[in-house]
Amino acid sequence: MSESGAHTPHDHLEGWSLPAWTYDDPEFAALEVDRIFRPSWQVVCHVSDVAGAGDWHSLDYINESVIVVRGNDDILRAFTNVCRHRGSRLVDGSGGCAKKLVCPYHAWTYDLDGRLTGVPDSASYPTLDKDKAGLVPVDMEIWRGFIFVRLESGGPSVADMMAPYEAQVAPYRFEELRALGRVTMRPRAVNWKNVGDNYSDGLHIPVAHPGLTRLFGKSYGVEAEPHVDRMWGDLVDRPSANWSERGYQNLLPPVPHLPAANQKRWLYFKLWPSVAFDIYPDQVDFMQWLPTGPDSCVIREISYVLHDDRREMRAARYLNWRINRQVNAEDTVLITRVQQGMASRSFSMGPLSDKEVCLKSFCRQIRNIIPEACLEQRPASGWSKK
Repeated sequence: MSESGAHTPHDHLEGWSLPAWTYDDPEFAALEVDRIFRPSWQVVCHVSDVAGAGDWHSLDYINESVIVVRGNDDILRAFTNVCRHRGSRLVDGSGGCAKKLVCPYHAWTYDLDGRLTGVPDSASYPTLDKDKAGLVPVDMEIWRGFIFVRLESGGPSVADMMAPYEAQVAPYRFEELRALGRVTMRPRAVNWKNVGDNYSDGLHIPVAHPGLTRLFGKSYGVEAEPHVDRMWGDLVDRPSANWSERGYQNLLPPVPHLPAANQKRWLYFKLWPSVAFDIYPDQVDFMQWLPTGPDSCVIREISYVLHDDRREMRAARYLNWRINRQVNAEDTVLITRVQQGMASRSFSMGPLSDKEVCLKSFCRQIRNIIPEACLEQRPASGWSKK
């Protein structure tokens, strides 16, 4: 209640999910791009992926392309992947190495620090000021070895967001990680929020993930901080009936740098709005879900590991992949069913359990940023322009 005794616009919806129309509405999706994704941090890669001068890595999302490149001075910088002449993309692909960044359209050339250093027939451009035509910089932050970018400034840093959990993350030696394999891109025919809702939901674990239930028993927990959700589960001593899970239980070797409580703990963090770290004793994965349309997104993920030649560790990492491949398949079915069900005119909003603290927190943030999310029914077309 406000001081005047009247309900604030959001009070009456505390404990309710977002309305279904916000999961496929084009105008709502456009506002999310502007108000949520442009100002938010997105993970690109690890510093070890761009270790040498000229190494670059890119991230494409919401019709933008960002490139992180290491300069000859060993400094990492982030720019939009756009030539200042006619707007052409400079580089293609997810990563590479270059001495210079040369536009494939007209050969405008940029140094690794973003300065425009070469323009063929430059005298024919009367309005060109090379000093003002360098690549457009993008905010960049390195948190424990992982490189994040955002398109617009404002809001907390990644370090500030993760501050409540720094002590829990520190033993995993993120800064020393190296990539295991390559980035995987998995398109999904669902709104990005459905992926995040599912990621932070603990109630579906005993219902829809029999493998995780066999591994964790009743130890799975969830909690929400303002900008981060945390989930966790501890491996039980009871041997699983599934051979992959039983093999993981038996073969996972001790990890000397981890505290005793973390030796058999699977730990998950979701950073606002759509970046997650899955932290295991044997490896660390990041994944992010990025909108590609009102009812579609792409999940981007990769695993990182510390150097460990033990055969038991190699086997554990393989078995981890097998276990989570099945979990991902189960989650894909779940989020698809939800997206399809939300298309029914019979469904608007659903009540949330007091145990769904992460989803409550997420809904609260969305409604604060886009107040129209308080409307139970889809407004008339053009609502976002009024």
